Amino acid sequence: MSAEDNETVVRRWIDAYNDRDKQAEADARAPGYVAHVPGMSGSLDAEAWVEFIDSFVDAFPDLRLTVESIVSSGDIVAARVAFHGTHRGEFQGLPPTDREVACTGMEFDRMADDGKVAEHWVELDQVALLRQLA
Repeated sequence: MSAEDNETVVRRWIDAYNDRDKQAEADARAPGYVAHVPGMSGSLDAEAWVEFIDSFVDAFPDLRLTVESIVSSGDIVAARVAFHGTHRGEFQGLPPTDREVACTGMEFDRMADDGKVAEHWVELDQVALLRQLA
């Protein structure tokens, strides 16, 4: 797949998450998908990944990720994303505040030959996020 094709897949994957289209989000992931998330004791398989992302939707039901910039080289796609949502559910032990929050993050995706996301690394500015909830 071309770099442009890989970027399109990642954009569609983020769009599926924003649309809460669980099937399309799952379809974008390759068999054997692995995610790496800061603060977790190890990598996440597909099932653990779904639990992780669902926890954000539970806490921020209107959560939207916006691709601010995206670039790819070989089988790696890097995206700078903006995170916006309203804190309406418990998040990391914090009760809902009904505050609007915004922060930034970086995503790096290793693409499989079939044009699906095989491996995902995410870095979210959780310090900025938690400061907005305090």
